Amino acid sequence: MDLDIRLDDLSGTPTRELVTAHVAGMLANTPPESCHALDADALMGKEALLWSAWVDGELAGIGALSPFGAEEGELKSMRVTDAFLGKGIGRAILRHIVAEARARGIRSLWLETGSGDDFAAARGLYASEGFVECPPFGDYRPDPLSTFMTREV
Repeated sequence: MDLDIRLDDLSGTPTRELVTAHVAGMLANTPPESCHALDADALMGKEALLWSAWVDGELAGIGALSPFGAEEGELKSMRVTDAFLGKGIGRAILRHIVAEARARGIRSLWLETGSGDDFAAARGLYASEGFVECPPFGDYRPDPLSTFMTREV
């Protein structure tokens, strides 16, 4: 499988549709007050960097990095399309973002994900890549539906 991960300006329909589907999917499983997924406009407003992953011209997944502070960044909007689940796309995007963060001088990454069974695979992926659970960070507050994780880059 030839995977092409590229910086994406969110101007393309496939990428915007996947971000929209990601937010809708999060809201389908999480009450609005506990849902922290950002739509395309909010990602752009936070000056997040978003990468899209493509296989043979087909969008396979996305992941974003939202810098906060001089040396910290938050992982946002990690999503793999249904057609590419279980093929290592999420891990490849995550590793790409970690490498990009390191190259940009970011020293630690943070993330918020769900704590329910629907998010077990995501938490497993993050843990296998060195993320550990931590208290809420930034503007987040304790929430039984959220798991917070961090790792040094």
